[in-house]
Amino acid sequence: MVCPYCNIEDTSVLDTRKTADGYVIRRRRKCDGCDQRFTTYEKSEIDLLVVKRSGVIEKFEYKKLLSGIESAFSGTEVKEKDILKLVDKIYLLLKKKGSKLKSDEIGEIVLNSLKEFNDVAYLRFASVYKEFNEVSDFEREAAELS
Repeated sequence: MVCPYCNIEDTSVLDTRKTADGYVIRRRRKCDGCDQRFTTYEKSEIDLLVVKRSGVIEKFEYKKLLSGIESAFSGTEVKEKDILKLVDKIYLLLKKKGSKLKSDEIGEIVLNSLKEFNDVAYLRFASVYKEFNEVSDFEREAAELS
């Protein structure tokens, strides 16, 4: 690990702990060059593949998931840290499903997660995912939330 203070590559691990959710490792480190201390976090990354509706297979992009969900929450008073927790929860659900997922499976998992979390974000995401064309599409979906 490179020291963020002096850029030397020799650092020592002083302490290692799992975070509360158990999916991230927190390491407290000390630079052997400048004696500064810093913390790093390690998260396992599993390559997920997405099978699009067209049949094209792409590598899953966490940033794309985050961006779509952030868009759904735009203008709401939901805190960024809560959005990130939700995205991480969704990502973990996806990883548990396997290494190759259909885009429809991903969309349904996101919709179900949003439905439990925030009605407005759910409707916004649903409008794009389900390709709403008319006001009646919104009305029908909103009625199902009630």
